[in-house]
Amino acid sequence: MKSPSIQNKPTTAITLKLVAVFLFMVMAAMIKAATENVPAGQAVFFRSLFAMPIILGWVWHRGEIREALVPKNFMGHVWRGLFGTSAMALTFAGLGLLPLPEVTAIGYATPIFTVILAALMLGERIRLIRISAVALGLVGVMIVLWPRLSLDGDVLSTAGSIGALMVLGASILRALVQIHIRTLVQTEHTAAIVFYFSLTATVLSLLSLPFGWVVPDTLDLGLLIGAGLIGGIAQILVTSSYRFGAASMLAPFDYASLIFAALIGYVIFSEVPTLTMVLGAALVVAGGVLIIWRERQLGGGRSRARAVTDPKG
Repeated sequence: MKSPSIQNKPTTAITLKLVAVFLFMVMAAMIKAATENVPAGQAVFFRSLFAMPIILGWVWHRGEIREALVPKNFMGHVWRGLFGTSAMALTFAGLGLLPLPEVTAIGYATPIFTVILAALMLGERIRLIRISAVALGLVGVMIVLWPRLSLDGDVLSTAGSIGALMVLGASILRALVQIHIRTLVQTEHTAAIVFYFSLTATVLSLLSLPFGWVVPDTLDLGLLIGAGLIGGIAQILVTSSYRFGAASMLAPFDYASLIFAALIGYVIFSEVPTLTMVLGAALVVAGGVLIIWRERQLGGGRSRARAVTDPKG
């Protein structure tokens, strides 16, 4: 299997990763604006469909079109698509109900759940460092969620509570994607994993067609198409960044998304992060960074799995 070797160009790698993270936040903001009028399943369709020409052009330019179009583990791609598409749909639905920084903060729970699922599904041993990281991250998640899940009154029935649970469910599903990709990268080329996710997400999103798709107006249509194109570009940039630097070096830059989300949320949606959310997010980030540090010591297939996992599904 072809696998491009890592070139040691840290400045290039970090620049590509930060631009990709910023573009993913722009994409999320566009989806958030569009889902005020468009169902989440329809948003998944546009995001996936319009990313495909970008991705195909990329793999053709790299001379990897055959590797992208000829999978060795077809059902593996189907399962990856099912988990990832479900995560994307839940995230998009949550974006319509929650502030952008809050969705981003809850999404940081993915590495925490990945450690837990790796222990349960792959039999990985969890020692003191990762147990501490998981505990720290889970406390942070509960702090972020607590205002939404408080039992005072009828809060559990509010849109915000439902949105928080959706995004939390998406984080668990993305962790499941991480576990699945650790196996998939053993036989599949990166180009195939990226392309077939977009393809399966496009097809699977059509299953939501009977549940209320709408004819979008010009603005919403532009936002949906733009989100797909920007999402495709961001996926290429984040994948390309791992050609110039190790995953362990680049992983902490994922957390720059909270800064971008706070800025975009404030400027576009007049959203101001609460002190509780910031405190909880800080603990989740601390747990995630501790896990990243531990993974750097362990090595293995985590780097390649991280390189082809879309932060939004």
